[in-house]
Amino acid sequence: MSSSTKSTLISKRIDENLLMFYDAWQFMTRFFRELFRGRPEFQEIVRQCFQIGYKSLPLISLTGFVTGMVFTKQSRPSLMEFGATSWLPSLVSIAIVRALAPLITSLISAGRVGSSIGAELGSMRVTEQIDAMEVSAVNPFKFLVVTRVIATTISIPILSFYCAIVGLMGSFLDVTLNEETNIVAFFKSAFEQITFLDINSALIKAICYGFTIGMVGCYKGYNASQGTQGVGRAANASVVLSMFLIFMEEVAIVQVTNWFR
Repeated sequence: MSSSTKSTLISKRIDENLLMFYDAWQFMTRFFRELFRGRPEFQEIVRQCFQIGYKSLPLISLTGFVTGMVFTKQSRPSLMEFGATSWLPSLVSIAIVRALAPLITSLISAGRVGSSIGAELGSMRVTEQIDAMEVSAVNPFKFLVVTRVIATTISIPILSFYCAIVGLMGSFLDVTLNEETNIVAFFKSAFEQITFLDINSALIKAICYGFTIGMVGCYKGYNASQGTQGVGRAANASVVLSMFLIFMEEVAIVQVTNWFR
């Protein structure tokens, strides 16, 4: 048996994954320690919320509007077979509020915000700016990581709510062009089937997704290495891992929510 084989616990790849999970766990526990230690960086949190939330509005607006309109167009032929096109507002609102708005918003944010955080912190790590902050008695983890994770956790639920409203507007445009429904009747019908559980589950999803995007982006960027290639890998890994975890969380939260229905 070679010495390299003896030094591994299970296999090289599995050992690396286990070490990554351990490092990620340590990173997350440090986040919660720093979160409640000392004064929060309010100005930086507000600045990050602006960067994440306000600058994402055009993309979220376009995507949400198109999603609501296309989903309505796709659903109409099936409902027409049963003479139930009047159910379109209820059907679309349930789909958008329960699933589409949080999921679409988080996936777009994972691509735009997650990669941006990973690249920004990765660039600061490889250019030794984070080391310089530590030398100058500034806590880089609290200033860079805690603020960004809080900002994503706050911004994604707000963006998801906005995406749901815009999506319903897209659905209303398609419905009113085909059935000539006024906006009051449409939204009354749309919200009749929305329950408190639907809103709660959507909010919990958005909070979890926002926390995941911020945590993954910061973890990958904060631990970047090997120059500009490491920065690129951190940005790319932030997107891929965030999306993977979001889908896993979606399945888990839907399963738990269904137990309460």
